[in-house]
Amino acid sequence: MVIGRGRRQIHRARPRARTAGAEQTDETDERRSGTPVTAWTEPGPGPDPVRTRWEAPMRLALAEAERAALSGDVPVGAVVLAADGTRLATGHNERELTGDPTAHAEVLAIRRAARRIGGWRLSDCTLVVTLEPCTMCAGAITQSRVGRVVYGARDEKAGAVGSLWDVVRDRRLNHRPEVIIGVLEPECARLMTDFFRHR
Repeated sequence: MVIGRGRRQIHRARPRARTAGAEQTDETDERRSGTPVTAWTEPGPGPDPVRTRWEAPMRLALAEAERAALSGDVPVGAVVLAADGTRLATGHNERELTGDPTAHAEVLAIRRAARRIGGWRLSDCTLVVTLEPCTMCAGAITQSRVGRVVYGARDEKAGAVGSLWDVVRDRRLNHRPEVIIGVLEPECARLMTDFFRHR
């Protein structure tokens, strides 16, 4: 018999029917067989199918982020995917390169994706980005109706998709995308840490 829900369950042996005069106890059975009557089962952490699905696109975003670092920009990369997984556009931070304060990876990727599909509504699209979007980028996500946002590392200082603010899931807005966080988080966070360590 299994008691419990989720990953942590208690497995208990079913009580055996006793015959008259039987003096064996469950403890005696346990000592003889070496098998515990009551056991806890804690499976180790397995792959997370939700996050695993987005690892390949996140690696593309990481490659974009590395391009940003080469030009002295904060290493953030983004990829916009169509509903079937086709890559529509990529972007990386270009503020230093272009002198444009709005040239964040997400904004550039969203602009390019909209140009490619010939319209501003990206409701069937997924934005994959290495760092949690800021308020400006969260606004662009909302305005372009991106259907899903997948990001790697949290931004506790300026994140607007769950950390400091949660702009994209504000109930007062008429569009709220699905949000998946923590995809390849260690790699995404390490890229940022390494960049700022050498500045």
